[in-house]
Amino acid sequence: GVQPLTGGHPRPPQPRAPADCSNGCSAEYLGEGGSKEVVETFRAKDLIITPATILKEKPDPNTLVFGTVFTDHMLTVEWSSEFGWEKPHIKPFQNLSLHPGSSTLHYAVELFEGLKAFRGVDNKIRLFRPELNMERMCKSAMRATLPVFDKEELLECIQQLVQLDQEWVPYSTSASLYIRPTFIGTEPSLGVKKPTKALLFVILSPVGPYFSSGTFNPVSLWANPKYVRAWKGGTGDCKMGGNYGSSLFAQSEAAENGCQQEELATPPLDGIILPGVTRRCILDLAHKWGEFKVSERYLTMDDLTTALEGNRVREMFGSGTACIVCPVSDILYKGETIHIPTMENGPKLATRILGKLTDIQSDYT
Repeated sequence: GVQPLTGGHPRPPQPRAPADCSNGCSAEYLGEGGSKEVVETFRAKDLIITPATILKEKPDPNTLVFGTVFTDHMLTVEWSSEFGWEKPHIKPFQNLSLHPGSSTLHYAVELFEGLKAFRGVDNKIRLFRPELNMERMCKSAMRATLPVFDKEELLECIQQLVQLDQEWVPYSTSASLYIRPTFIGTEPSLGVKKPTKALLFVILSPVGPYFSSGTFNPVSLWANPKYVRAWKGGTGDCKMGGNYGSSLFAQSEAAENGCQQEELATPPLDGIILPGVTRRCILDLAHKWGEFKVSERYLTMDDLTTALEGNRVREMFGSGTACIVCPVSDILYKGETIHIPTMENGPKLATRILGKLTDIQSDYT
């Protein structure tokens, strides 16, 4: 479940059949909406590394604010329909230079991923199930009509970037190095069309707990049916910035009501919500334990309130790469605060899951 990042020589790229998209996304993609150009993927063996000459001071891991501090280097790979992929380049962290008409700025032709590198008790650095992030990024790229690439080659480039900035991985069990691969359309035109130019880049940021209220303090949620973040046929199952930007207004209103996060819906993977890596890990663990029934089903607010009235809800928690697991104690719904007895019940399951995932990420077991 983890990808080691140790010293020494990087592993050589493994040969892959160019027409096998199950191994990556380097072949011609003929699905609806995706890029149809046959492009030669970039290769990790062609990586150009330009080390930074001035290194920044490392922050105190106990005072980190999520996503505000960045490491010394970044990875960039340019693509054009005319020349295909350029060589990947690790360079000093710097601002991007974009044409004002770039399609990412006007039509949100972009996507991103989020994963973490952890420093184990053995001082080795590991990525947590990165192959799942690469698979999801390929899927999002196809949906955004951005060019395809080989996911294993990108992962190898990311490994080398983290290895170069390995001293930025906090020496802490409560902090980690957040990895943000990003893919944007840089088509210099106001025409609404599939881009002929694109930029893939990866930046790194040391992070502490995601929620300001603490690593495992409960949060309050705000559920309001008038806002819809995702819908059938949309892009809710892809990690695109537009899904997040459109939720900011609701998030602001939630904050005004004293809630740290909002919840709009919690459906199974039906094309509306993102197939979360942490979510999948939790389900895998629960199935492996085999101690209770594990179901993926729709749960409405009416279902929740009925279950609460019948004293059938023991705890509730959210999950994600950034927060891992976060218990929920209250939900503000239609002007009324619904209390969830999460903390009164331990929270036994949430604590167990958090402990197990943390152990795996830190290689305790």
